[in-house]
Amino acid sequence: MKKLTIVIAEAGVNHNGDINIARKLIDAAVHAGADYVKFQSFKAEKLVSPLAKKADYQSKNLGVEDNTQLQMLKNLELTHEDHLELIDYCNNKGINFFSTAFDAEGVKYLDNLGVDLIKSPSGEINNYPYLRAIAKTGKPVILSTGMATLGEIETALDILNKYGCPNEKITVLHCNTEYPTPFEDVNLKAMNTIAQAFGVKVGYSDHTLGIEVPIAAVALGASVIEKHFTLDRNLPGPDHKASLEPHELKAMVNAIRNIEQAISGDGRKQPSTSEIKNIVIARKSLHLSKDIKAGESLTEENLIPLRPGNGISPFYWEEVLNKKAARDLPVYHQLRWNDLI
Repeated sequence: MKKLTIVIAEAGVNHNGDINIARKLIDAAVHAGADYVKFQSFKAEKLVSPLAKKADYQSKNLGVEDNTQLQMLKNLELTHEDHLELIDYCNNKGINFFSTAFDAEGVKYLDNLGVDLIKSPSGEINNYPYLRAIAKTGKPVILSTGMATLGEIETALDILNKYGCPNEKITVLHCNTEYPTPFEDVNLKAMNTIAQAFGVKVGYSDHTLGIEVPIAAVALGASVIEKHFTLDRNLPGPDHKASLEPHELKAMVNAIRNIEQAISGDGRKQPSTSEIKNIVIARKSLHLSKDIKAGESLTEENLIPLRPGNGISPFYWEEVLNKKAARDLPVYHQLRWNDLI
């Protein structure tokens, strides 16, 4: 069956700057059956000011004295050699390498590496030169929208359109940028609001704990699911605590593939191929609840619906009532039309 949903296993910075952990993350994504494994490509100095503070969840998860984003991100950079090694490793393992850049230069870098999709993270939705650079790659775009209003999404789409990326090449991900996201803040219905407002494909980037919400998003029509994962939630780092472990990632992908099949029907309500054989077993047909003689009338007292259902349907109850038996018939006899006169 053709897959309906692209599943992006978001390794992000959960490699902790260690190429060996990054390779193990790729292995876990392959084992889970994800379509893409995604990292993050940045130079810390071009991403944050030296004075930029960490988010509360980052400080809590890291528990170190230095409270700046800059030092945290410096420790999580991937070198050019790392990128080449990870791309090669993904190719050998049969999974698509993917990454997110955070500035226009980074977009050009990933484009030159040959990625087949470009992803804009939520924090860059108002970054005009960044969106312009993405559009100019000519590649399909995934636009994440955590923290954004519908109006801001519209402005971002206008910029992408202006520089050569039509809506047909854009998938907009509903997202909440809190790690972990409280279930009451997910507002999953907003995903379909985006689809209706802009006529774009939509998906969902999830930061809740567990796998329920991404599965629900697929049932509601998500064409892309993105979910953070880690080798171990107890590892030090900003994103591990809100990430799936490998067995959970596999369970999520399996559930998504099951949901894809469940929603793949044509929408007509009729017996399925697998259940047709059960109609006779599960339904009832008209039987006799007592012996009757030839010429005796069928009544509420001697007529009863019983399994199996391969006789006269109980839908014909009123048509059968007051007809007469063509011959003597025993109790539990399954009626046929030729039994009646």
